[in-house]
Parts: sequence; structure tokens; C-alpha cells
Amino acid sequence: MQASADSTKMDCLWSNWKCQVIDLLYWRDIKQTGIVFGSFLLLLFSLTQFSVVSVVAYLALAALSATISFRIYKSVLQAVQKTDEGHPFKAYLELEISLSQDQIQKYTDYLQLYVNSAAKELRRLFLVQDLVDSLKFAVLMWLLTYVGALFNGLTLLIMAVVSMFTLPVVYFKHQAQIDQYLGLVRTHVNTVVGKIQAKIPGAKRQTE
Repeated sequence: MQASADSTKMDCLWSNWKCQVIDLLYWRDIKQTGIVFGSFLLLLFSLTQFSVVSVVAYLALAALSATISFRIYKSVLQAVQKTDEGHPFKAYLELEISLSQDQIQKYTDYLQLYVNSAAKELRRLFLVQDLVDSLKFAVLMWLLTYVGALFNGLTLLIMAVVSMFTLPVVYFKHQAQIDQYLGLVRTHVNTVVGKIQAKIPGAKRQTE
């Protein structure tokens, strides 16, 4: 019963977390999204100037400076006012953050499912189970060689974060026009793929 209750609680927390992420990406709370977006960009731009170890150390020092200063301030204030409010972070220290065995097993199963699916898909592409899909994958990898020559991984990560916080809003505001253009592009791509498929022996998909 306890395990079932913990699992239900985690499911609710997971659903709530997804809603919070959607709210952030759609800028439903401009102040909160601005803080998160700015923090991500600051962290990533810091990594372009300093090593990961230095950035982690500086962040840890900043957090420790804030918490130690606040702890000393509250202790002095309690001594002056002769009150006994206890530890200022007591609520956070008593907060339960450990995962149960069932919860760990659940997320391990999810990870195993994704890893197995990725491995099967890569095997299918590299061993050319479907020639068209393997050709698409080859074109994608070829394009990525040019992307890699122009941008490093950190720059791509910055671009990805900026896109995450901008594209959903742009799509929401101009959904009809974007869907129309995407439909035209999809139709053109399918036409080109169909022509290539018809000319290459063995490229036609097998009917199930």
C-alpha cells in the first residue's frame, strides 16, 4: 500500500512538473520564465569563458556564501531579539528527497525502454533494413558534419535553449501560417523521396 501511494504521489509530481515546464516554455509567468531563461543563458555563457569545474565551483561558492550569510544573520537576529525560531532552513532540511526502491525501479525501466528503442533503431538504420530511412539518416549525418564545422557543442546547446524558449510561443501565435508552410515542405519532401524511391532498386518500402 505504501509503495502504491508513493508511486501515485510521484506520478502526480511528474504531471505537475510537466505542466510547470509547459508554463515556462509558453511564458505564462513572464517573471518566472525570465529568471529561468536568464539563468540558463548565464550558465551556458559562463561555460564558454570558464571550464566546467570553475563554473561549478563558483556556483557552489555563491550558494554557500548566500546560505552561510543568511544563517549567521538569522542567528544574530534571534540573539538580539531573544527568540528561538530554530534553524532557518529547518523546513528544507526535513523535506523528504529520497526515492523509494519502487520509484528507482520505475525510472530504471523507463531508461531501459528508451535505450533499447534507440539501440534497435540504430541497428535498423546502420544495417539498412529500410534503404530510404538509411539514406535519410546518412543525409542527416552529412549535414551535421557542416553544422559541427560551424558551431561547437556549447554553441548548439545555447541555440537549443533559445529555441526552446522562443519557438513554442512563435508557433502558438502563428500556428495556421506555420502549419501551412510545413505542409507544403512535407509534401515536397515526400514527392522527392518518392521519385528517388522509384528509381533506386530495392528502395521501395515493404508492405506489411
